[in-house]
Amino acid sequence: MKQKQTACPSKAPQTALSRTENPVNILLIDDQPIVAESLKRLLESEENITFNFCYDPFRAIPMAIEMLPTVILLDLILPEIDGLMLLKFLRANPATREIPIVVLSSQEEAQRKAEAFALGASDYLVKFPEKIELVARLRYHSKAYHNFLQQRSAYQELAQLHATLENRVEEKTRKLTETVNNLQQTQAQLLQAEKMSALGQLVAGIAHEINNPVNFIGGNLVHATQYTQDLLELVRLYQESCKTSHPEIEEFKEAIDLDFLREDLPELMSSLKIGVDRIKEIVDNMRNFSRIDEAQMSLADLHDCLDSSLLILQHRLKKNNINLVQNYGELPEIECYPGQLNQVFVNLIGNAIDALESFGKSHSSFVTGHSSSVTGLNDQGQTPNDQQPMTISIHTEAIAPNLVRVRIADSGSGIPPEVYQQIFHPFFTTKPVGKGTGLGLSISHQIIVEKHGGVLRCESQLGKGTEFFIELPVRQNAVGDLSPSELEAKPPLVEYPTSA
Repeated sequence: MKQKQTACPSKAPQTALSRTENPVNILLIDDQPIVAESLKRLLESEENITFNFCYDPFRAIPMAIEMLPTVILLDLILPEIDGLMLLKFLRANPATREIPIVVLSSQEEAQRKAEAFALGASDYLVKFPEKIELVARLRYHSKAYHNFLQQRSAYQELAQLHATLENRVEEKTRKLTETVNNLQQTQAQLLQAEKMSALGQLVAGIAHEINNPVNFIGGNLVHATQYTQDLLELVRLYQESCKTSHPEIEEFKEAIDLDFLREDLPELMSSLKIGVDRIKEIVDNMRNFSRIDEAQMSLADLHDCLDSSLLILQHRLKKNNINLVQNYGELPEIECYPGQLNQVFVNLIGNAIDALESFGKSHSSFVTGHSSSVTGLNDQGQTPNDQQPMTISIHTEAIAPNLVRVRIADSGSGIPPEVYQQIFHPFFTTKPVGKGTGLGLSISHQIIVEKHGGVLRCESQLGKGTEFFIELPVRQNAVGDLSPSELEAKPPLVEYPTSA
């Protein structure tokens, strides 16, 4: 059906009241042109009122969406579609949902009026109302709609401002939280560095104090060994030159068991030398470990770093009866901070000892609590006799011309998946309060990756153990067949056994 859109011209002079009122934009939906013409003539003398009409009810909603009137006049009797159904559609559409809809009806039926209001009509008029009433109602509903639009716009601006402020607060909070965390981490790292520095100074002092008497003993032991050999040789010569001896001498020879003394004394002196050499080796390792405060990189032997770190932890290895396997390959000296690498090795080996110590306690508790068990299986499906000895293995190898690798593995219970994802996070620890700071692995990762341009990664398997891989460049300014960045791109491997 043909549709038409017109606007009433302004004829009356503007008043102060009309200039301050909001414009009224009307859309009439009625299939009778005579109704549209009558209402147009009725309203054409009014200021700020624009009149539009639509004859085709199927075009009513698209037209309303396009022009967005402030008031819709809707006839309830329309061809091919019921006016109440069109009212329902207008209220369901987001673009026209809030527009005031004034129903026009040829009859004032209570049931019809109730249905219209139930479906969302804003008002109900019988054709044709008095002009003064019609204009008043149109202006009232249009003003209410303008107020609604202003309130909605203000609310949207307020909501946008609130969202902006909220985002700013969240960003400030995030940055503040990040700053606090960085400060806490830095403080904890400084504290850890102070502890390691103090330990290094203590070890250096002890090594210095031990070194002097050990050198004195070692130097004199050489002469003592020579003197002992000379005296034994003199006794032999006396025995050969004197075929007979005084009974008192023979009695003393039997008392001291001279023959045994001749055999055992050289071995005793040799044992003393071995002990002194071992002390010297310990002192050297202590000196090597004490290189914590070195500010410049230097060439160092990784094996010396590992041995000096093991020396610091030797008492814990013996206390927990841990079997240590050292499989050292041929490594060149690398350019590094030796003291910082010592710190990494102490952290990783210390964590391996902790894991085995915890594993050993749980196994001991299992054996004690299940001595009369029928199956006698632990949580890994092993019997006590099947338990593998607690072992820490250290393997070193050169994997490229400019790259070396250190592997530190334990035969503990492995790392659970939920823990594995956080092992390098600062302050994360599974140890009881007071037993760990949660910074060991975080600091180790920082030392290896940031300070040395290397890689620190982990592989773990529940019930089998955990292994840490350290890859370090031999020279900081050289490029080997495999660079640390290429190795870093490889995702950490975690394997977990599936239940049968």
